[in-house]
Amino acid sequence: MLGSFLSAPSAPPSLTWASAIEWFLGIPLQILVILLGAWLIRWLIHRAIDRLVASLVERHAGGDTTTMGAVDPTPTAQLPVLRRYGRKAGRVISRSGLVATERQRARVETLGSVLRSIASILVWGTAVLMIGDALNINMGPVLASAGVGGVALGFGAQSLVKDFLSGTFMILEDQYGVGDFIDTGDVQGTVEEVTLRVTRLRDLEGVIWYVRNGEIVRIANRSQGWNTATIDIPVSPRESSEKVIEVLREVASNMYDDPVWRRKLLSPPSVAGVESVTGTSLTIRTFAKCQTNTHWAVQREFRERGVTALDAAGVRGPIVPVVPPTPAGGMSAVDPRP
Repeated sequence: MLGSFLSAPSAPPSLTWASAIEWFLGIPLQILVILLGAWLIRWLIHRAIDRLVASLVERHAGGDTTTMGAVDPTPTAQLPVLRRYGRKAGRVISRSGLVATERQRARVETLGSVLRSIASILVWGTAVLMIGDALNINMGPVLASAGVGGVALGFGAQSLVKDFLSGTFMILEDQYGVGDFIDTGDVQGTVEEVTLRVTRLRDLEGVIWYVRNGEIVRIANRSQGWNTATIDIPVSPRESSEKVIEVLREVASNMYDDPVWRRKLLSPPSVAGVESVTGTSLTIRTFAKCQTNTHWAVQREFRERGVTALDAAGVRGPIVPVVPPTPAGGMSAVDPRP
């Protein structure tokens, strides 16, 4: 009897390979399978979205100028009269810039980016709930408390909620999309990615900017419809304005007839006339209606052609006043005016 009370306590069960494998085949393996499954489902959804976006863009670039549908391979000459003229009208409208074909492509890519973001949130959120269930955590109270906590979090993270709401309305209203050149007030650049929270821009110097959607108060989109190139060319105030305008009108006509620049110009450049007159220069202003994001190149080309043509016509450039050095101890007595 006394020996039984003095007997040593039972030793804990020893860890064996069989028990370790049995433990691993339980909860850890379930969590691993859930994570791998979530990653695979997310990859498949993103791949499907990418292929859908690429298919829509490719179909549109393949020749369908009015819709995002499939392209009819039938030659135009073999179509009925109405469809034949309908196809020709679509091509003319597309080339004129009245239909924003690039705009449609940008909108499709923007929606694809947002769909990928939403898919990631849904897939990983579901995976977290499944992992909690595998750990025998009652997810009902967790979800209920998440609703109450979400209200509290909304008051504490109003800026985050503002970003999501602004991003949602921005996408629904099609204010800008991937590939657009926009001005947010603080930075100008090309949109590279749009999510519900931030917009990623790349400016003209190649710098990446991340702008929160809730912080964008106003947006200037320079990629919708068309742009106007404004070109000012100064000459000597002693030159005849009629002569200068005539030379620049010939330059505008020749540039519009050039096939390379005809694709960028929606109409012949218009020489408006004298913009300003000073004691040193006479400035002639010209306007050119261009395809989106091509006005910079049009400005440089017209300015180069205009200066070359004016020089060939014997038109003098602006007067550069020469101010002699001021004598020591007093002001110059030489009149610097031309």
